[in-house]
Amino acid sequence: MTRIDDTFVRLKANGKKAFVAYIMGGDPDPETSLSIMKGMPGAGVDIIELGMPFTDPMADGPTIQLAGQRALKIGMTMDRVFDMVRAFRKEDDKTPIVLMGYYNPIYSRGVDRFLTDARNSGIDGLIVVDLPPEEDSELCIPAQKAGLNFIRLATPTTDAKRLIKVLQNTSGFVYYVSITGITGAASAVATNVDPEVARIKTATNLPVIVGFGINTPNSARVIANISDGCVVGSAIVDKIGAKHSVAEVLAFVATLAAGVHST
Repeated sequence: MTRIDDTFVRLKANGKKAFVAYIMGGDPDPETSLSIMKGMPGAGVDIIELGMPFTDPMADGPTIQLAGQRALKIGMTMDRVFDMVRAFRKEDDKTPIVLMGYYNPIYSRGVDRFLTDARNSGIDGLIVVDLPPEEDSELCIPAQKAGLNFIRLATPTTDAKRLIKVLQNTSGFVYYVSITGITGAASAVATNVDPEVARIKTATNLPVIVGFGINTPNSARVIANISDGCVVGSAIVDKIGAKHSVAEVLAFVATLAAGVHST
């Protein structure tokens, strides 16, 4: 049982849905990013997704691309991402943290070293957007052996045959991408998402969390009502990019959490 597994057990016992919030590690600077991260659990975040800055994020729209560029510009590295996690863990040993990003920074670091550092710093799971199930031996299986959940994405174009492949080594939860396209490009539509979540649930007992296209407390409430919870990323990163204060960002996060937890 990881912190992610424990969180879903607790939420289910309390009749609650999960609110997952994304920020880019080091955006707009390491100190501000860490302050936002530390404040997230108090604002109602159940699971934190922490982005790994990368120069070529193919699945991300302008908002998260710019966040990665800001972080890289001020010298953010994987070492500093792990430093953030270690600093967070000094005060919070309960809230799950999922690293989200692309395989290149992991490959460059070396899988064994990356997994050791991730585990030792307090990471609970990984979402690696560009590593398909055909490459499970590369990272997925070693990660699970190291005690980390490996979370897969399913999309509107994932047919029944492909879904079986996607789910075969998935753990923690399934991340359903509600739209076709990049992050921040469109809004999730409940009537489209509902049957897809139901379809995935016929193939797995894992929680299904919906992301992409959720940007208001109401949309978070609506999507959480038809799933096991939702992820909000671009809308939060937009506030950070617009130079809102830490308090203002966390106040916005709290409204999203309230929407999810009202279901």
